[in-house]
Amino acid sequence: MDLNKKIWAPLLLTAVAMLAVAGCGAKEKSKGASSKNYSIAISQIVEHPSLDATREGFLDALKDAGIVDGENLKVDFNNAQGDSANNLSIAQKIASGKYDLALGIATPSALAIAQNVKDIPVLFAAVTDPLKANIVSSLDKPGGNVSGASDTNPEAITQLMDFIASNFTNVKTVGVVINEGEENAVIMTDLAEKALAAHNIKLVRAAVANTSEVKQAAESLVGRADAIYITLDNTVVTAVDSIIQIANDKHIPFFSSDRDTVEKGAFATVGFKYYDHGYQVGQMAVDILKNGKKPADMKVTVPDKLDLILNLKAAAAQGITVTDAMKGQVKDQDNNIIQ
Repeated sequence: MDLNKKIWAPLLLTAVAMLAVAGCGAKEKSKGASSKNYSIAISQIVEHPSLDATREGFLDALKDAGIVDGENLKVDFNNAQGDSANNLSIAQKIASGKYDLALGIATPSALAIAQNVKDIPVLFAAVTDPLKANIVSSLDKPGGNVSGASDTNPEAITQLMDFIASNFTNVKTVGVVINEGEENAVIMTDLAEKALAAHNIKLVRAAVANTSEVKQAAESLVGRADAIYITLDNTVVTAVDSIIQIANDKHIPFFSSDRDTVEKGAFATVGFKYYDHGYQVGQMAVDILKNGKKPADMKVTVPDKLDLILNLKAAAAQGITVTDAMKGQVKDQDNNIIQ
């Protein structure tokens, strides 16, 4: 072998090895992340645990499908901070931008996006009644460019009111702190009122216009209501700590419409995990982005894994005796009886 061959042979072997390693790396990466880059806009009316968990589940579903924020996915997250003017401005900004998909979290954000964004697929989550809110015209075949998942199964409200009636025989009046300007809150409160009426229990409303009024509204229910209930009312849930404090101080049973509020200190709900709800919508987004599905053909879904959820610490703070009969109504006791 001449000198040139002696010099070049090891260099060629090294280069081949490096290419092989690079090829393996590329192969490994291709197993996970998609080779295409995506851009998604998210509009969320306000930040609180249920809506944040929805967003987290949505993004994790994308990640599990190889669409990863910071790698091949750019997420433009917008928080309207509960302001209607901000909410509209965000929707208009998304409409004029370049995105592959838009997500509206909560009824006001979803409605604003549906009304303003017409050229790309739109999904929604944490919406109580997409039909009454005029976000879609059909749950089975939405048509247009909008679909998603409702976070309300009317049966959950009926089951919770039945639970109150059967286990709290001293409760003759249930007070609701409500922002009447949130259509989702009105719809849910009307359902609760109807379910309670079947047990001859009266519902009274304490109205608020913003989060700063929630504490005073809850205080106004002391002496007027034997129990307190709140819906998926974004204005109220944002300030729920003040209701928990009053319920604990005055020993008033406090019920909510979402698991996250029970984890914070409400006593009970019939519900589900908002993370799972968001994950479900994220899977719809994957079908759109990777498989070419059209929102028009994607059925609007509702939660179907309902269970009674109890917080035993909250029960003690609110003077509630939790009976074996109450615990017996919880299907998944390991996860849904919070110690």
